[in-house]
Amino acid sequence: MCVNEDSGGSPGRFPEFRLRLPGGEDIDRATGALLDAVGTNGSRKFLVRAGSPARDHVMPSFPKHFSGTFKRREELRAAGILVPSHRWPGWLELTADVECGSPSAAAEILVGAPRNGWEEWRTEAGTPLSDFMEGVRSGPNRAWLVRGSNVAGSDLVHRLWLPEGRVTLSAARLRQGVEQGASKERLRAFVEEDYGTTATYNQKLELVDELYTFLSRMKPGDTVCGISGGRLYVGEITGAVEQTVSEGGRSNLRRPVDWQSSGYAYDELPEELQQKLSVQADVVDLTSVQGLVDGLGRTDEELADDAESAGHDPSETVPALAARRELELPEPDQPLADELLVHDVEWLREVRDLLWDERQLVLYGPPGTGKTHLALRLAEFLGGGPERVKLVQFHPSYAYEDFFEGFRPQEDPDTREVAFRLKAGPLRELADLASREGNRHVPHFLIIDEINRANLAKVFGELYFLLEYRNKSVRLTYSGDDFALPPNLFVIGTMNTADRSIALVDAAMRRRFAFVELSPRTEPTKGLLRRWLAAQDRGAEPADLLDALNSRIDDPDFRIGPSYLMKKAVYREGGLDRTWRTKILPLLEEHHYGEGVDIAKTYGLEALRASIAPAPGPGEPHA
Repeated sequence: MCVNEDSGGSPGRFPEFRLRLPGGEDIDRATGALLDAVGTNGSRKFLVRAGSPARDHVMPSFPKHFSGTFKRREELRAAGILVPSHRWPGWLELTADVECGSPSAAAEILVGAPRNGWEEWRTEAGTPLSDFMEGVRSGPNRAWLVRGSNVAGSDLVHRLWLPEGRVTLSAARLRQGVEQGASKERLRAFVEEDYGTTATYNQKLELVDELYTFLSRMKPGDTVCGISGGRLYVGEITGAVEQTVSEGGRSNLRRPVDWQSSGYAYDELPEELQQKLSVQADVVDLTSVQGLVDGLGRTDEELADDAESAGHDPSETVPALAARRELELPEPDQPLADELLVHDVEWLREVRDLLWDERQLVLYGPPGTGKTHLALRLAEFLGGGPERVKLVQFHPSYAYEDFFEGFRPQEDPDTREVAFRLKAGPLRELADLASREGNRHVPHFLIIDEINRANLAKVFGELYFLLEYRNKSVRLTYSGDDFALPPNLFVIGTMNTADRSIALVDAAMRRRFAFVELSPRTEPTKGLLRRWLAAQDRGAEPADLLDALNSRIDDPDFRIGPSYLMKKAVYREGGLDRTWRTKILPLLEEHHYGEGVDIAKTYGLEALRASIAPAPGPGEPHA
């Protein structure tokens, strides 16, 4: 909020600050000073000098989300204090000094758009205002979540934070006089002494982290978020920490905040932001998703205009725009269908749509149906290259420590000593790659070959939950990190039904994966060998033999896939007979073990060739 200068504020111990207006290369910069006076919520006030220019329009979403500042701007115009400028046609100009509740509110009055005044008000030499605040860390602004919707049974967000312009943290037993900027070691000693046996060891560790963040890491200009009533509220920290006595000790550490006028429906927030907001802690660092927070309620056009207004280098990507770049899975095309010898490109598009909807998919079928090859090639196409695809193969002894993370013996290259160290597995490595800034709109794929050969509950551990609830995070077993599966990470499993029928797959796995059958009885597998033989200019006899073989196998899970006969070695002299004898018949011997079936007589090449030989015509001798 802004008022006229006669409210009693006076310039403090700081130099004059200037503000560059968007598109204002040919006009003077606005000028102002930080005041010693503070508002009712503890914010440092800021004085904007008469003669400062202002934009003659506001961002379209500004009246909704910054209604208080917009209203004050309109009041200044109505009062003849913010008027059309004679010096700079097309601009407005202040005719009197105006006192504002914070540097950001002052900048927003002039620009008509969200502004971080702590960074944008600068000295003649270019030093930002934030560098002049004692006891405040330097560096770029960050974003934080502070929980206040259920503090000792009270909703502080609506009761205190929004109406009074604050954010608070409970520290009921912490001694008075703890200064802003206190080190973590100092806070650890205070908590140990002040809380004693009233808190457990883990509670004290968490409390030290929360206090350190609130007291020493947060700074004016940082973004702060609170959740209440299914809505996310966003504001900007506008001043220093205040320690006071409060009812029940629920809000005795306070910081002033300039809250936006309206909240955002939680269910409509981007999934990646929901993941971070689900972390179970009272203070959470949201800086990794700050771009998503900054973009809430604003269109791409507004963000681009805002970046240009702030003097953003046009050759660089705007963080808020980059963060909201949409994840896409390209549509499979006919060249891909031709390469994979799939009968219909629409089948591939359906698989792509299942991946998009479910994000986890299993290709299942008998041996030799091309499950792994299809999974790899499809993932490379959808992800844009093999560097975004990782393959692992499950087996009975595979464990969580192999798959995600665990302590493994490693030799120190310097001391040659062996010690157990936390080592990331393939899923953690791929998740870290997928969640890097700049990668979040690019699909990444984990291929799990033979997914049914491992104990999935043992391998996935708490991550099994994340396969179903992608907008949540969990606390990891070993590292203790809060972890969520990146939205751009997709999982494709392959399942050999000769090892385990799909009917035996437990309900938990069925719920988390879509299942696509690759079977010799249905397309695209049914006609795959014929299409391959035609492409190779070879005769159709191997396809006829395979069809005849599978017609004699009653159990569809044990029918033989075409990939056994799609290798060059098969078509060298004696290759077909050798492959049949050493690859295909042993599979059927295992299937009929103990049944007394004559495998060669039933499934051998001689018997099958006889069955597909054309019947002799009239008068022709039988073979």
